[in-house]
Amino acid sequence: MSPEVLASLKGALPAVASHAVEAIIEEVPSYASARDYLVGNIETAVRVALGTFLSIAARSDDPSTPLGPAREASYNLGRGEARSGRSLDALLSAYRIGARVSWRGLSEEGVRAGMSAELLARFAELVFAYIDELSAASVAGHADELATAERVQQRQLERLALDMLRGASDELVRRRAERAGWDLPRSVTVLLAPQSELHHTRTLVDGRSLILTEDVPGVDARDDVAALIVPRLTPTARRRLVRALDGHDVVLGPTRPWREAATSHQRALRGRATRTGRRTAYDTDAHLAEIVLGADPIALADLRAQALAPLDDSTPASRERLEETLRLWLLHRGRREPVAEALFVHPQTVRYRVGQLRELFGDALDDPRRVADLVIALGVAQAPVAAAGSDSA
Repeated sequence: MSPEVLASLKGALPAVASHAVEAIIEEVPSYASARDYLVGNIETAVRVALGTFLSIAARSDDPSTPLGPAREASYNLGRGEARSGRSLDALLSAYRIGARVSWRGLSEEGVRAGMSAELLARFAELVFAYIDELSAASVAGHADELATAERVQQRQLERLALDMLRGASDELVRRRAERAGWDLPRSVTVLLAPQSELHHTRTLVDGRSLILTEDVPGVDARDDVAALIVPRLTPTARRRLVRALDGHDVVLGPTRPWREAATSHQRALRGRATRTGRRTAYDTDAHLAEIVLGADPIALADLRAQALAPLDDSTPASRERLEETLRLWLLHRGRREPVAEALFVHPQTVRYRVGQLRELFGDALDDPRRVADLVIALGVAQAPVAAAGSDSA
């Protein structure tokens, strides 16, 4: 390229850059509202980029010539566009339009300056190779910015979830929620699930649920248990969720105002410690008595020891049968038929066992306070019912 042609092309750069920006504004809707930004910043960037290209083209026809600052500027442009909320499609459209308009303006100027057809063809090849390099750098910058922003927001959401589960102040939670862009709902429900169940569980709850997979308060890190804070779980949705999670090892706390997320979490933790089965959804709302009885295992053990002391001299097998019979007899208010049905024995067997119990407990079975202690002590079955057999004690 002769110095005269190069000077002519450089002289045309301001007009070429201006036409490119106007075409982008006209043809890409998302840039129409950013006219001031484009004219004030992008137009200058286009002029610099094309000027850099002309300097490179004047020295070599090798499109792999190091682009250095131009590539870095394009990378930063991509990041800036992502921060501005413009999509990658809009950015690539801007590049395509800018390349088309720039090539038209430069080629027309090149023809006027006396470029040969062969040189003009090679010039076109270099123009589009250069634009491809810059657009690739912008795409990388756009993707990196989105990934960074996503990671930052994810960390903010996790910190919000942690603060809610810890029972942080309303002011702190509100501030965290605002930073994370998470609208505080009227109510939340904490759900605990193993990491292995997390993917399936997430598909069944509100997509805006907060998820905490590490440092869940009250959970041993070795357990790999995740906590989900599910917004706006109505009673109907809750029943549907429990049915959908049948066969899955999850625990649901109660639904509470967002300020009381920690209480829902604590209930879920107690439910997780109390439940006897696994691989099934455990709704704490349906097991409140079990959770209350399991809240203080040592106190429950002491109560059982006191209330059931009359059975201390019985053999283990006999004690197991008598305990379960007494539990069901108290719960069924002395009706032998439902007790016999639950124990899979004849009603006469129940009558015989109740006779034994009256001999052992005496007037205690007619004392309301002693009966209340027995109901609490035996409120939850402690062991499977022994198979029906000999009732000799």
